[in-house]
Amino acid sequence: MRNDLADMEGTPYSEGSRPPVATPTVIYVMGAGRSGSTILGVALGNCERVFFAGELDKWLLRRGRPRRQDPRRTRFWEAVLAQVTGAEPLFGSAVHNDLERSSSLFRPARRSVGRRLRVRYRQVTEDLYRATASAAEATHVVDTSHYPLRARELQRLPGIDLFLVLLVRDPRAVMASMAREDVPEPTFRTLNAVGYLTLTYLISAWVYLRQPRSRRMVVRHERFLGDPERVIGELLARAGAHGEPPDFSALETGMPLQGNRLIDADTVALRRG
Repeated sequence: MRNDLADMEGTPYSEGSRPPVATPTVIYVMGAGRSGSTILGVALGNCERVFFAGELDKWLLRRGRPRRQDPRRTRFWEAVLAQVTGAEPLFGSAVHNDLERSSSLFRPARRSVGRRLRVRYRQVTEDLYRATASAAEATHVVDTSHYPLRARELQRLPGIDLFLVLLVRDPRAVMASMAREDVPEPTFRTLNAVGYLTLTYLISAWVYLRQPRSRRMVVRHERFLGDPERVIGELLARAGAHGEPPDFSALETGMPLQGNRLIDADTVALRRG
């Protein structure tokens, strides 16, 4: 997000310069991993009053601490953590495994655990988005967590305005990325990748169709790379964000909690094609 965040030394945000947002808009990017969500999130985060938070499903797993530990980012997420109460009992992997991961559908014995966690989980998640928007002085928070079952939970949060993005990439390119062994992300065998993609897109389609038409959008990764100005402009307009598409030759990666290796650089350029 291009604002005073880039120039501050002592605090992650300038206190009192803008009123807090009562109901932030969450732009949730849903779909398969390796589909280009990080670069899409970075591009959105360079737009006026839009904050790229990264993969917020990792917030409970990481106990609110960002993956990249630089002082400015650490201060920001410490400020967010201080505003979220009641999260400590949920720290760890239980919520992620029993409520958010698609594989939880195949563990019926754990459903009672998920039901016990759900009320507190929804309240903490809503508070997390509100705290993130407040700390960033943003009207829109971009969450690139991928998981469609997390999106289903977000559809039930009254304190946010959810805008759902279904990000789709050529399955052959996704599978090729999953087969790579020169990246830190896990490697998938072909059958595992096919099963993962099939399950993810089936659940994603179900969740996507439950979302009101005016609050959802399908984005093809290839179309975004070919015409980023048009795609980002359309997405901003439909999500109710004011501002223009950024300079795609110099994108600040910002302060996301978690993301792929792209966020290790301070600035990136979008390679079109």
